[in-house]
Amino acid sequence: MQKLFISLLLFIAILSAAPVSAQQAKYVFYFIGDGMGVNQVQGTELYRGELEGKIGISPILFTQFPYATTSTTFSATNGVTDSAAAGTALASGKKTKNGTIGKAEDQATDVYSVATWAKNKGYRVGITTSVSIDHATPAAFYAHNAERSSSYEIGKNLYEAGFDFYAGSDFVDPYNKKDKSGQSESLYDMAAQKGYVIARGYKDYQKKSKKAEKIILFQSEKASEKDNSSIPYAIDRDKNDLTLSDITRSAIHFLTKDSEKGFFLMVEGGKIDWACHSNDAATAFHEVMDMDAAVRVAYEFYAQHPDETLIVITADHETGGFVLGTGAYKLNLQVLKNQKVSEGGFTRILSDLRKKYNQEVSWETVKQALKKNFGFWENVQLTEAQEKRLYDCYEKSFNQQNIKLEKSEYAQDEPLAGEAKRIINEIALVGWTSGGHSAGYVPVFAIGAGAEKFQGRLDNTDIPEKIAEAAGFDRE
Repeated sequence: MQKLFISLLLFIAILSAAPVSAQQAKYVFYFIGDGMGVNQVQGTELYRGELEGKIGISPILFTQFPYATTSTTFSATNGVTDSAAAGTALASGKKTKNGTIGKAEDQATDVYSVATWAKNKGYRVGITTSVSIDHATPAAFYAHNAERSSSYEIGKNLYEAGFDFYAGSDFVDPYNKKDKSGQSESLYDMAAQKGYVIARGYKDYQKKSKKAEKIILFQSEKASEKDNSSIPYAIDRDKNDLTLSDITRSAIHFLTKDSEKGFFLMVEGGKIDWACHSNDAATAFHEVMDMDAAVRVAYEFYAQHPDETLIVITADHETGGFVLGTGAYKLNLQVLKNQKVSEGGFTRILSDLRKKYNQEVSWETVKQALKKNFGFWENVQLTEAQEKRLYDCYEKSFNQQNIKLEKSEYAQDEPLAGEAKRIINEIALVGWTSGGHSAGYVPVFAIGAGAEKFQGRLDNTDIPEKIAEAAGFDRE
């Protein structure tokens, strides 16, 4: 009996030692939360926990994935990266100089992304974002340019890459503003020549996608007239606005038109970064939750193809030096539920009031707007000093008409909007060390085919390499 038991153990050991052929990922989702550091994720979960009346976290979906680690983000030339260099590292596995898209540190040698590797293997490819499609992170997957600000040239690179599906708010420079002759061909006109159909909004996508060979999904023209640089923040969204979940759902639908082929899909939650540049905690939490909703769309696909699907979540860098706790050994994040609009959204409200009352806006009118959009004096009690700060800011910018807009990386806002945001952050007991990026670790989460590769501390350059290993892509 003992010999039989030993023989059985040996058999099991041999089986365990035998090489196992893991299935390669046929479907790859690569989510990048721009600016989404560890505290942006942890803060979102703590905020959700407080809304449920507890101290602790209420997990979002992607933090529950079985593999979780962290990644470093420094660029080839800077301890603190920008989105261009970080995007290039996450796309190609190559470090480069800040400001550089899809080129090596010498700014001359092209480097190619995991999206190109996927295309070369016969996969269908989608590149998507909640900001403009020519912004740094999405551009790093298809473009090659020494200057991230060369939006028109980057837009041309989009067509040259020839991927199957693109989505974002719009092109930011479709007519080439740098060309003073006005002779440059419109990026919109190029679409048909290059075999692309442009759809405006989710319903338009549904109408046009069936016959399209390749497609670009943008928000409606009306929405782009207001702001072509991004789709609206989740906290400011109207029911007809394009969402990151709409984009993800459309991409999956389009990329699976040929069921024989696999696909690679990059999805960027681009406005987490924008909210953090503005030091707007409530808006940032809503953006993290909004990206999580898009991940949920991908997870529903994964649940149908668990042995063939890989989902990877990470960030290009942390933004704002976000701090959870400002010295009192407690948090009051639930107060942020009273903030109903972003800092930019409240700026638009104040601007509308100026127009409505021909610049003669009373303190009582402004106070009502603050009550409605921040809960001040009703659900959120202010100290005398905080109320004075708001009133002094009103006096200066409304009565004295000394309107000096507060500038962050992607916004210029009313002083009173900035002051209201700072006060509710103070009450929530959160802080910010800057309006720029930091070198903090960013999280990495993974589930599915090859997800076990994402363990131990990583560098951002490791991530596309591991995706390639999981899917069997040849690296260039």
